[in-house]
This record gives sequence, structure tokens and C-alpha cells, in this order.
Amino acid sequence: MKKWIYISLAAIFLTTCQKPEIGIVDFDTFHATNVKYSDVIVNGALNPEIRTMELGDGDDAKVASVSLANLVENMLETMKSNKIIQIAGTYTGHDIDGTPITLSGKVLLPAKGKIKNMIIVSHWTIGANRECPSESFQMEGILAAKGYAVVMADYIGYGVTSNRIHPYMHIESTARSVVDMALAVKPYLKAIDRKPESDEVILVGYSQGGSTTLGVMRILQDEFSKELPIKAVYAGGGPYDLAATFDITMLEDKTGIPCAIPMIVQGVNEGENLGLNLSDFFKPILMEHLDDWINSKRYSVGEINAMLNASAVSDLMTDEGRDKSSPQTAKLYRTLMWNSILLFTPRAPVYIFHSMDDNTVPFVNALKAEEYFKGNDITYDFDHYGNHQAGAVKFILTLSKAL
Repeated sequence: MKKWIYISLAAIFLTTCQKPEIGIVDFDTFHATNVKYSDVIVNGALNPEIRTMELGDGDDAKVASVSLANLVENMLETMKSNKIIQIAGTYTGHDIDGTPITLSGKVLLPAKGKIKNMIIVSHWTIGANRECPSESFQMEGILAAKGYAVVMADYIGYGVTSNRIHPYMHIESTARSVVDMALAVKPYLKAIDRKPESDEVILVGYSQGGSTTLGVMRILQDEFSKELPIKAVYAGGGPYDLAATFDITMLEDKTGIPCAIPMIVQGVNEGENLGLNLSDFFKPILMEHLDDWINSKRYSVGEINAMLNASAVSDLMTDEGRDKSSPQTAKLYRTLMWNSILLFTPRAPVYIFHSMDDNTVPFVNALKAEEYFKGNDITYDFDHYGNHQAGAVKFILTLSKAL
């Protein structure tokens, strides 16, 4: 027999002065644990609490600054409510092996007014637990101010599961945690009388979130097309073809995001339970610091990259680990092929964005997407938008204008 405990959060949406009483709803729904009011625009600029990607220097920083200024201008013109409500909480999802697990994330809502749709966001690569949605104000959350319910899962390995290894770039488990949260949030929004006007959902993700978003799309199409019908999908700067990414990265022996090298190998190993010996892949200095630098979740992506102090892949990986003909690496490579997310047919409009100057996620991923999705309802936006971080700001600006 299901156990019901009613909640009352009506006061949240009537006043910003009174702290709401947080309760627990039916176990099948999202459980609110913390509620916070925030402004999107403060003194004519984005709220400084909002987390953007760590931006580059020189021309890339200028590109990002222009895009940020344009984003602020667009938000000022189109916001339904400058004040939004951030609701962190937990829900029951699927673990890597399919068993139930308590996961966490955040829902962001306009403080007043009707809600048009649910936007399901898959977040980009993070390192520190303080960067995860339930612990921070992620940039995509500003879309709540335009009249949307923004749903952001932490993923396994962050939030309430920060003691776990994050199965980085394991598409099935990461996308599944996002879907599970969306399914849990839907009855929660109804329970607090903030149900969206439309059941159609919008999927959004950049970088790691770009490929995860396509994974979410595949699951929703195959399993939950009635519960969460898809209106549109926006994917930017994503590593959609992991095998092609591996090939070009090893060929060029360089990476714009050093921390992604150990995160991908151990993440896919964890997600697929491959039983790889990581010392076959990582050089001794990386093995010595792996748990502290990566798995402690104490350090941001920028901080990890600084500690790794490497731009060449050969500084981090062994010769065997970079050789596809070695048995261990061949096993990993086959799994990278399986975890690539292009071998399905999108059944909703998709917008794919990628900067041709991206120094973090190789542009070959966008070209592979264009090749595999030929004949589908896809809009491609490929141009010289600066580096990966500058591209992220441009992507959010484009998305904000489209919604």
C-alpha cells in the first residue's frame, strides 16, 4: 500500500518573504529538500551566482563576453518573471545495474505565472560536487525565467551519490537518471499546482549534456512517448561518437580537457563493469592521484586540469592504453562504439550546434551527427563561435531566443 503524506507549498508562490514548509510527497515523486529564491538579472547583469563554463582568454573570452551581453539583453526583453524558485531534492531512480537508488537534482520555476513546458536539461562536464545542479545555480536554469519548469539531474556520482564514481560518458545510466527525474518531477509539479500547460517536453544539453540529451531522447521515444512527448531537442558541442573522438584524440595526441581522459576510461569501465585494470591505461602519476583529483569531487574541471598539467594525451596515458590493438584497449574501444549515441532515428525536431573552433570536443562529432541523421528533421548550426566554453554561451543565447 502506497504511503501518502500531503505537502503544502502554496505559500512559496504567493510570497518571497516566508520560508516554505517542506514536506514529502508520494514515494514515486520528487522530494523537495531545499527551496531558494533567486534573481536572474542583478543590476543589469546575470546573477553572479550563475555558473557558466570557465571561459578562455583572448578572442574566445571576447566572443563569450559579447554572447553574455546579448543573452542578458534577450532575457530582459523576454522574461516572464525575474525571480525564480530553485527547488533541490531527491527522487528514486535506476542504478547502473537497474536496481533502485536515491538520486538528486534541482527543479527551477518562475516565481509567478503559468508554466509553458518542462525543459529537461542534461548538464555539462563537472568535477566538483559543488558544481552539480542540486548544489549550484547552473546557467541553463535561467530559462525558468521565460516561463518554463527546468529539470536538472545531478547524475550518479554527484549530489547524494557523490561517494560514487561517476559513470562518465556511459550514456544509458546517465540518460536514465535524467529520465527518472523528469518522470518524478511531473507528478510533483501537479501536486504543488504548477503543472505545465503542455505535456510536451523540451530537451537541452551542451558538451557531455549534448550526447546525454540524445540518449534521453532515445529513451523517451522508445519507452515514455505518452508520458513525456518530445516537442524539440537542442544539443550542443556533444561527443556523440566516442570512438571517433578516441581516434582523433590519439592521432593528434592532444586534448583541450585533460580531466576527461581519466574520467572517460574509468567512467565507461564503471558503467559497463568491464573490469579493466586502470594502471594499463594511466601513467603512475595519474594513478597515484586519481582518487584525490577526480573521485573525491573536491575539484572543479579547471582545477583538475591545472593539477594534471598536460595537453598531450601521452602525458597521461600509457602506450598500451592508447593502442587499439592491445586487448584491454580493444575492449574499451568496442564499448566506446556502443556508447556512441548516433545509431537511432530521432522522431522530433533536433537542433545541433557546434563551434568549428572547439578545442575540447572535436568537430568531427558534429560531422558524424550530420552523416548519421541524414534525412531527419535536424537543423545544424556549425560556425566559428570560439572555443568550447565560448560556444556554450552562444548555444544558451541561441536557445534563449528560440524559446
